[in-house]
Amino acid sequence: METDQAIAAQAGGFAREGYAVFPGILAGDLLDLLREECDHFVARENARMDAAGVDALGLSHRGTRYFANECQREQPSLRRMLFSRTMAQICRATLGPDAYFFFDQYVVKGPDRGLAFSWHQDSGYVVGNGGPADHLPYLTCWCPLDDTTIENGTVRVIPGSHLDGIRTHDRQAATNDLAVATGEEGLAIEVPAGSVVAFSSLLLHATGANLSTAPRRVYLAQYTAEAMLNPGTRQLRRNAIRILQNGEQVTVA
Repeated sequence: METDQAIAAQAGGFAREGYAVFPGILAGDLLDLLREECDHFVARENARMDAAGVDALGLSHRGTRYFANECQREQPSLRRMLFSRTMAQICRATLGPDAYFFFDQYVVKGPDRGLAFSWHQDSGYVVGNGGPADHLPYLTCWCPLDDTTIENGTVRVIPGSHLDGIRTHDRQAATNDLAVATGEEGLAIEVPAGSVVAFSSLLLHATGANLSTAPRRVYLAQYTAEAMLNPGTRQLRRNAIRILQNGEQVTVA
C-alpha cells in the first residue's frame, strides 16, 4: 500500500512538470532481469553493424552508444517487467485508466567516451520517423540499471516543456539524432539503479556523455493511452498490448 500511495502521489507533479521520479522502485528481481539481458542486445547491435560493414547504424555507434529496440519480441522474459504490477501502477498514475505497452529498448553508453544524446522529445522521433503528428502524448519510463550521475550522462529534463506541444526537430548528420535547439541546461536527475524516471513524450530531455570508467545502462519502456496507428495506412505502429483497461490491469506476464 505504501508503494501504491507513493506512486499515486506523483500524479499531480507529472501533470504539472511533465515527469515523475520513483527511486529504486524496480530494485530486486526486476532489476536483475533487466541487467541479465542487456549484454545480449549490445552484442546484437555490434553484429548488425558487422553485417552492414559500418560502425554506426541508426542511433547506435560502436563502442560509444547503443540503442537496441523491440527487445521483448526477442526475449519474452522482459515482459515480466513490462507488465508488472509496478509498471501498471505507474501507467495508471500518469497516463490514466487505459494504457498499452508501446515500445522498449536498451540504451547503453560506453565508458570514457560514451556519446551524449541531443535535446529532443520522444514524440519528435515519432513524427520525424513518419509517425502520426496528432498522436496523444505517451509515457516514457527511463529505468537505469546503474546508478546514474552527471559524470556518466544521466538524463536532464526541462520541467514544464511538455505543455508547448511538439517542437521542430532537425536531423544531426554526425550522430543521426533528431534535435531541438535550446539554450537551457535543464535539470539533471541523479538516481540509483532500479529507479524509474517517468516522463511525457512531449518533455524536452537529453543525456550527457559518459565520462566514467564503466558503462551506463538504461532500459526504456514506453506506454500509450491508445493504440498508435501510422498515417495513411492506418496500420499499427510498434506495439499495442493493453496493460490497463478502465483502471484494471488486464495483462500480467
